[in-house]
Amino acid sequence: MSSPSAGGRGAAVPALFSEPWQGVGASDEGRGVPGEGGQGAPDAGHGPPGEGHGPPGEGQGAPGAGHGVPGARHGVPGEEYGALEAGQGVPDGAQGLPERHGVTDEERLARAALTRLVEPGDQAVGRWLRRMGPVALWRALTGKGKPPPGATGDRLAGCALRAAGLDPVADLALIARRGGRFICPGDLDWPGQLDDLGDARPVGLWVRGPAGLRMWALRSVAVVGARACSDYGAHVAAALGTGLAERGWVVVSGAAHGVDGAAHRGALAAGGATIAVLASGVDIPYPRGHAELIERIAEQGLLLAELPPGAHPTRPRFVLRNRVIAALTRGTVVVEAQFRSGSLVTARRAQQLGRSTMGVPGPVTSGLSAGVHELLRGEAVLVTDAAEVAELIGGIGDLAPERRGPLVERDLLDPVTARVLEALSARGGNDLREVARESGIGCDEALGRLHELLALGFVERHGDRWELVRPVSPGDGARRGDPPNRGNWVKGLRR
Repeated sequence: MSSPSAGGRGAAVPALFSEPWQGVGASDEGRGVPGEGGQGAPDAGHGPPGEGHGPPGEGQGAPGAGHGVPGARHGVPGEEYGALEAGQGVPDGAQGLPERHGVTDEERLARAALTRLVEPGDQAVGRWLRRMGPVALWRALTGKGKPPPGATGDRLAGCALRAAGLDPVADLALIARRGGRFICPGDLDWPGQLDDLGDARPVGLWVRGPAGLRMWALRSVAVVGARACSDYGAHVAAALGTGLAERGWVVVSGAAHGVDGAAHRGALAAGGATIAVLASGVDIPYPRGHAELIERIAEQGLLLAELPPGAHPTRPRFVLRNRVIAALTRGTVVVEAQFRSGSLVTARRAQQLGRSTMGVPGPVTSGLSAGVHELLRGEAVLVTDAAEVAELIGGIGDLAPERRGPLVERDLLDPVTARVLEALSARGGNDLREVARESGIGCDEALGRLHELLALGFVERHGDRWELVRPVSPGDGARRGDPPNRGNWVKGLRR
């Protein structure tokens, strides 16, 4: 990547942090990162800023005209933090901006550089990061230090090729201009649940959107599924997105065609929160047909990516992206998936991480639901709507309503009276003794129950015989034993 202009480097200063830095904002004319005309590092002999040149304090504010951004302890040192030459890496003497939340700007630059140097989810890189730290690893992979343990010559050669022209400062400046930021482990906004991935944890995350990622991720659920979904799958995904958003859940998906897009749209339609985890840079809308949707998510929700700005998706990156979706959320719902589906990869990774895994059933004749059904035969839980999802992954009080059929009036009868009603023949009725015998009670009690049914409109009396009330509309398919004109056409059904 080419070096940013002087103004571009000035814009990069606040991008070094996951939150706006209050000491130095975007450059004004004559301020910011040193540019041309001798406004580079502080004058010779000044060295690290001393009295009157330290962090802007009361009455000092940002550096004045002609000073640029102070070196050593403030901003980005002019000579060292310009565009990095091929293989140069993070400068040895770089101190940069003050430490924020345990992450120095040197670490942040190194991690930003590593996102372009290595592929997401590389566990070897994760082990090296854990043992060496990001700055030492960056130098090691670019030939500025001792090679990491186990690194082959081919791997180091590949890293050297990728390091040519690499400029993390320009990447940070670009993401800042797009209203984004780069967060990494140690930031306040870093979601701790991603640490469950161990050595496969992201090196860092490029983020676009106004919300705080860590807080949103605490109450989030993934909705994933087939790209070539059916109308049924799209309807269910949209309904889940809407229902979860209305219950205060953040809907997470991958912004792909099919189920992903329907889930995002459902959440947005409800005025809810949604996060799209991309397999490309957050400035590269993919798929292209979802460019408008992705921009809406960036405005109303959050876009996340492990890859730096300008990076394009590949098939392996889609699969690796799924582990972030699984780890970030409290549970994963799969809506339509074939046997070979990236959605099943997400669900199984969620199972491995101890997250809730759910599936929405579909027609047994549909190949689009075959993978979900196989998942449901294992440890996944069957769900049909947002209420059931919230009940499974939510807290106390997140209970789905009880499922039952419609309540009919005969359901309100006590068991003995209901037995007397069932004892009456659908054709011709019965006398009292027949009713008592069929219902297993005495004649006196049977007579009392028949009079109750008469008052309720279930039966009528013709001399010594008791008959079910005749249906208003014969042949309407109703069942016997219900009163007329009450919405329960139950007459005329033969035993």
